[in-house]
Amino acid sequence: MILFNTIIMFKLNRKLNQLCIFLLLLSVKTSNAQNTNLNTFKIKNVSELKEFFRYTPDRIPLVCGHRGGAEPGYPENCIATFEHTLSQVHAFFELDPRLTKDSVVVVLHDATLDRTTNGTGNLIDYTWEELQKFRLKDPKGKVTDYRIQTLDEIIEWAKGKTVLMLDKKNVPLPMLLSIINRHHAESWVLVSSYKPEEAVFYHQHNKNIMFEAFIKTEEQLKAYEATGIPWSNIVAYLSQPKKKALYDALHERGVMCIIYTAPVYEKNKNEQLRIKSYQDIINSGTDIILANKVVEAANALKPLIPVKSSKKKFFRK
Repeated sequence: MILFNTIIMFKLNRKLNQLCIFLLLLSVKTSNAQNTNLNTFKIKNVSELKEFFRYTPDRIPLVCGHRGGAEPGYPENCIATFEHTLSQVHAFFELDPRLTKDSVVVVLHDATLDRTTNGTGNLIDYTWEELQKFRLKDPKGKVTDYRIQTLDEIIEWAKGKTVLMLDKKNVPLPMLLSIINRHHAESWVLVSSYKPEEAVFYHQHNKNIMFEAFIKTEEQLKAYEATGIPWSNIVAYLSQPKKKALYDALHERGVMCIIYTAPVYEKNKNEQLRIKSYQDIINSGTDIILANKVVEAANALKPLIPVKSSKKKFFRK
């Protein structure tokens, strides 16, 4: 009788876990249906994603939210934060996938829980179930009602809304590849490639995947060119402004260039000077700003949007 009861309880617990996962995904899908007042991108397939990111002289300057672009009340790497941003401006988002103890891929920047959650210690020491008791902190350190989320549910949420750019943390490349393939997410996900060989791995297994490739020098440009990966699959991360020759070389290949503004430009306490910095960076040849202050940066770039642009068809209110 004891053995029989144990088997029954095991089956009930398994069904309960399956029900929880189903309800979680259903809540994401319901959120997708209800959020109709967002500034979203209309990108239907891989070809359109490549066209969206292909450099053209009439391109529209873009903003990517670093770690999702946290604000007071809205933590890093959180769907609620993405939606809060998209309710105000168009943007796409850089995320930080990391592994739990039981190999669930969650989204959290730090290897430890202390700064961004009300938990303590190393993320890798907790299972996914154990992480559910913690809540995310906003940039001021205030604990919110939001929890740590999985990469799967964020990818599911983003479909038809925006583009995700996956940074490289401690998740093995084959595991990230598997998640992208499982969701058929090639038309709304970019993968960070710190080295050409990382891009080669993905490209050998899925030629539709696009990359945020670290190309900070002409030597790195040549290294990527030597891989044979089409430039249509690449957006170039330059980190900080570079010489005009590098911008020109990338633009000639149809490649957009990304500059990260948080470490230098966003530290200026004068808002007007920050706005001028965003605009100067774009006018110097940059196409995409990776920013912590996403809404501020996007609003600063609005005067620089061409009156006519072949890219406008991708922007939806």
